Amino acid sequence: MATLHTVNKSPFANQSLLSCLNHVKDGDSVLMIEDGVYGGLAGSGLSDAVAAKAGSVQVFVLQEDLEARGIDAGRLIDGVTAVGYDGFVNLVAETDRTQAWL
Repeated sequence: MATLHTVNKSPFANQSLLSCLNHVKDGDSVLMIEDGVYGGLAGSGLSDAVAAKAGSVQVFVLQEDLEARGIDAGRLIDGVTAVGYDGFVNLVAETDRTQAWL
C-alpha cells in the first residue's frame, strides 16, 4: 500500500520534511508543495537526505509553486521531479492514501 506524503512547509522553518523522510517506505511518493518546494533544491542542508531517499521513493515538487517563488527547475536535486497540478492529481489517484506533513 503506497502512500503519497505531502510537505508544505519550508525545511528551514520546521522539521516536517525530515520527519517525512524518516517515515517514508519503499514505493511511497513525496510531493513538496507551497514553501515545501525549498526542500527539493540542490545544495541545501537537507539535499543529501532527500537525494538518498530519491532512489527508493519517488520525490516530486509542484511546478507551479516553484514558479511562484521564482525558482528554476534546473536547481532541483537529481532524482527530484517537478510536476504540475495534473501530476498532483495523478499521484493522489495512484496511491492508496495521502499523508500531509504540517
